[in-house]
Amino acid sequence: MWSHLERGSSPVDWCESNYSISPVIAEFVNTVSNILFFLFPPVLIHLFQEYSKFVNPAINVLWVLLMIVGLSSAYFHATLSLVGQLLDELAILWVFMAAFAMFLPRRYFPKFLNGNRKVLAYYSFVFSVLSTGFLVMHPAANAFALMTLVLPAIGFLCKELNRVKCNRVYRLGLRCVAACFLALFCWIMDRAFCDAWLSIDFPYMHGVWHVLIFIASYTALVLFAYFNVTEEHPEQKPQLKYWPSNNFELGVPYITFKHPCRKDKGHAI
Repeated sequence: MWSHLERGSSPVDWCESNYSISPVIAEFVNTVSNILFFLFPPVLIHLFQEYSKFVNPAINVLWVLLMIVGLSSAYFHATLSLVGQLLDELAILWVFMAAFAMFLPRRYFPKFLNGNRKVLAYYSFVFSVLSTGFLVMHPAANAFALMTLVLPAIGFLCKELNRVKCNRVYRLGLRCVAACFLALFCWIMDRAFCDAWLSIDFPYMHGVWHVLIFIASYTALVLFAYFNVTEEHPEQKPQLKYWPSNNFELGVPYITFKHPCRKDKGHAI
């Protein structure tokens, strides 16, 4: 076990040259490019205070999990240890499953759930625990397992966007999908064409992936939060806004309400 904590114990090594910038950080750019995972979630926790109060306080779990993803990724790229790799990949899995439990529309619930989101959350938790155990035992499967979640998530997002009547939400969805595909492009370029990037002294496509995948991830969570309120609490009349200026659509998106009201305590969450 202790050997898994050692620097360089991970079989994964990205294109960026090791210790070329810092003698203590293996992949410097890949490490510091996780900065957005630390800067934005506290802002989102603040912006989603109304959502947390009137819809679901568990939304803050997602923002905290994103910070854990950033911390785990930074640790992995700084050390290239197997433990760092597992923490990085498993944190992403838990973000997926938490979002699935929180935002899956009830119209897609299996009949045995009886529309109960708490039961869905329980099964999602059990699945996450079992998957964590499997991926710890077979770390080589992690990247492939996570990629099998990304494409269906993008497809599901596109399907939900087709139900949207608000042009502002639709535009954000298009930017989110574009960021997803650009991020995947950068990930593949770093893994498959490292020699080409080294030849032009730019082995940093994985660092670009970190930036793009964060933008895509938090934007997707904002969109699914909007879809959730629209379907389950339409009386709240959710609105998509941007910080710091609502007229600047490249700012930080968040959800607010025209008619905020607390959810019915008898309604299953």
